[in-house]
Amino acid sequence: MKTAGLALLSGILLVLSFPKFGHWAVAWVALIPLLYSLRHLSFTSALLAGLLAGFVQHVGLLYWVTHVVVHYGKLPMVMGVPVMMMLALYLSLYTGLFAGGTVFFRHRGIPAVVSAPLLWTVLEYAKSMLFTGFPWENLAHSQSLNLPVIQVADLTGSYGVSFLIVLVNGALCAFIVTGDAVRRKALTGAVVAVLLVAATVGYGLWRIGDITARFEAAPRQTVALIQGNIDQSIKWDPAFQLETLRIYRDLSLQAATEHPQLLIWPETATPFMFQNRDELHEAVVGVARSTSTWLLFGSPSYARHEGELRFQNSAFVLSPGGEIVGKYSKVHLVPYGEYVPLRPLFPFIEKLTVGVGDFLAGTGFEPVLVAGRPVGFLICYEGIFPEIGRAWGRAGATLLVNVTNDAWFGMTSAPFQHLSMTVFRAVENRLYVVRAANTGVSAIIDATGRITARTDLFVRTFLTGPVKVHREETFYTKYGDLFVFFCMIALLVILYKPGGGRPWSKKFRKK
Repeated sequence: MKTAGLALLSGILLVLSFPKFGHWAVAWVALIPLLYSLRHLSFTSALLAGLLAGFVQHVGLLYWVTHVVVHYGKLPMVMGVPVMMMLALYLSLYTGLFAGGTVFFRHRGIPAVVSAPLLWTVLEYAKSMLFTGFPWENLAHSQSLNLPVIQVADLTGSYGVSFLIVLVNGALCAFIVTGDAVRRKALTGAVVAVLLVAATVGYGLWRIGDITARFEAAPRQTVALIQGNIDQSIKWDPAFQLETLRIYRDLSLQAATEHPQLLIWPETATPFMFQNRDELHEAVVGVARSTSTWLLFGSPSYARHEGELRFQNSAFVLSPGGEIVGKYSKVHLVPYGEYVPLRPLFPFIEKLTVGVGDFLAGTGFEPVLVAGRPVGFLICYEGIFPEIGRAWGRAGATLLVNVTNDAWFGMTSAPFQHLSMTVFRAVENRLYVVRAANTGVSAIIDATGRITARTDLFVRTFLTGPVKVHREETFYTKYGDLFVFFCMIALLVILYKPGGGRPWSKKFRKK
């Protein structure tokens, strides 16, 4: 029971590390109870303790999934809750493997302060990549407001921040579990942790000043983010199409008095096929012409694929003269939201996902020239994937535009969580990110990850502010997740550490 209580406590502390209810400082101690509980456990018991901690964490972070599948997926509550819990259980497997792996390495003479940060980093990367990937609120994302620490993401990606947090947790735990006779070993781990934290913060403080100075002379543009606050329950009702357009037009005309160069509407802001040349199409074109402003907006579209018409989730760019100068279609679709994976293997899934779209993915990341500068798009869910932000950086984008519709989430933590992850795309690639969300949170994020302006949830408004249309190529943009691969190599090295013994020896199995 004591072990279960400690695992439960870590799960709760992990929840309290993230927005909207938590604080980033909690993450630096959140894993201590779990690590402390592992000191005398077998591999199997540790695996179960980790599963419990991870399950509590992910239920606390992903409770909003129930709201989405019940209110918009039309599932009954008795099915909506298990769907959310199944997702939480899957994600808790990684925390279970982390706990079990830490015990595994302890039996080989490797202390948790060494193995735990390596294991967590590699498993977090696996979670972010396997089965289309789900990097939702990785541990690093808890630090989105801790600017000095997150600057290292331009070298290591967000995984370097996760590594550091787990290292500190492991070092602090070592002082609790050790006696006086071995306290010097714990002190060694603490010294390493302190030095790495000091180096990270020092680098971060220097980099904030450096990037700010580098962007000082960059071209400046004013953007206007239009937050229409369209109720999701009526969004696709044809009877409200003209009213929706009126809302976006009126807000855009108000924003135009502040002379922005770019007007940005959210994901699927036009609840119709803009590519059809009809009166609705002309009404949108009229906004660009009447404001003499570049207009970027989300709209459903369609394309012919293998002889049939397929829907796409797209973003269009109109010049101030109303000409269509570019289009991007979402590449990374939402599983069970925009397509149903594994449909041939599990036909019953179709019955659980009535109303799910069957969208066609876009083909790549080609920046669109806006006022002569290349711009990349992150449509909704794409903002949580570092590899997509990096793809735009490698393609030469000088501004990232995140258009999203977080109305699905209601008044839950999800919109704030979504924003916290988007912050890292700015730091990793040293790009400004502007975020237009139907119901909020709309925001402007500078190249250091600082949120310079933001809106509240569920208000009809617009947000204007300056951005620097520029980028500084980073180590991460160029080389990607090398840090993770170094962690993988380090794990292999300590796994085959000379004199470490065979991991599945009789002694290990007994314990």
